[in-house]
Amino acid sequence: MNILVLETDPRELGIIQQALDEKRNSIYHAASSGQAWSAVQAGGMRFMIVDEDTTDAGETQLIRRVRDSQSLDPIYILLITSRDTEASPAPGVDDTLRRPFQKAELKNRITIAERIISLTSSLVTAREQLESQAAYDSLTGVMNRAAFLRQSAGELERSRRISQPLSLIAMDIDNFKDFNDNFGAETGDEVLKAVANTIREKSRPYDCVGRWTGDEFLIALPGVIGADAEKISERIIAGVRGTRVEVPNEPPLNVRISAGVASIMRITTNTEIEPIIQEARRAVTRAKEAGGNQVYLVFL
Repeated sequence: MNILVLETDPRELGIIQQALDEKRNSIYHAASSGQAWSAVQAGGMRFMIVDEDTTDAGETQLIRRVRDSQSLDPIYILLITSRDTEASPAPGVDDTLRRPFQKAELKNRITIAERIISLTSSLVTAREQLESQAAYDSLTGVMNRAAFLRQSAGELERSRRISQPLSLIAMDIDNFKDFNDNFGAETGDEVLKAVANTIREKSRPYDCVGRWTGDEFLIALPGVIGADAEKISERIIAGVRGTRVEVPNEPPLNVRISAGVASIMRITTNTEIEPIIQEARRAVTRAKEAGGNQVYLVFL
């Protein structure tokens, strides 16, 4: 763990360093609030020990500045002081160690801080996992329907503000029902994962890709119109056509997919994302009716 120690007294610094166990921690020593603030801004600090009596921390309002600047991973702050903090608590600190103190007491406070920091990190990780699960389809790894709606609506709004076009591609696997009927749902899942991987590989890194329902995928393409959206669709179709899904005791499955593109050049204040999605889905139906494994383009 990265630990910042703001201390100017060599003897006090030595006691703190011994208590921190430098074998397990990376300790950064700052002799002034300016040095400490630079270390905080550089990032990576999780624990901060501030000696109020021997440094300029109080004059510079360092603790308040640290608290005002923090993001998702807060810095745990232990204040060492000779003040009566029960009568006048120090704002922004997590714990206070009042002088005079024994080395064992300092070690105990550090142990408590490490436990709290570890718990906080675990909670942050758990929250990120929950947020990821809420936004992404568990099978294919692309955005789920709700997340795609939010993200694509944001892309539409950005396109409106900067007066750029937007295209939306709907893609549907042509022979998906045959795979499920003939080889079972597990094989169908493998097909979905393979197609999702191909769509991600053949799309731009910043494109919004989601699974709409069943074997249907959507891609929002800000700044792309007409023929360029068709080319992206054809690139994905060719990639899917080259995908081979292995089935025990059977030849590899040949997967085919159709695409419908809805392109809009002029986005007004009345333009909304869901009607564009529905137009793209109708376009993919037209592509399937024409034999599948192809693109059908509409302009809105």
